[in-house]
Amino acid sequence: MCLAVPGKIATISIDPFLGLRRGKVDFGGIRKEVSLDYTPDAQVGDYVLVHVGFALTVIDELEALRVFEALRELDQLEELKEVTL
Repeated sequence: MCLAVPGKIATISIDPFLGLRRGKVDFGGIRKEVSLDYTPDAQVGDYVLVHVGFALTVIDELEALRVFEALRELDQLEELKEVTL
């Protein structure tokens, strides 16, 4: 099953040549770079739902925290962890 996971935008950068928006998004302590092109109004500090590296929509903090708690209870946060060799 594929899920969109909530995360909080920590930083935003815009490619100077292509104009693509990227952001570092915090998923409960794990930061990943995602595309913000589908959420042009998203700002640093906003929560977004992310699926396969793309922020799909902006959500409020309470909803983000509810989803994170449900994923923790279901032990479904393991795939967010960085693989270190």
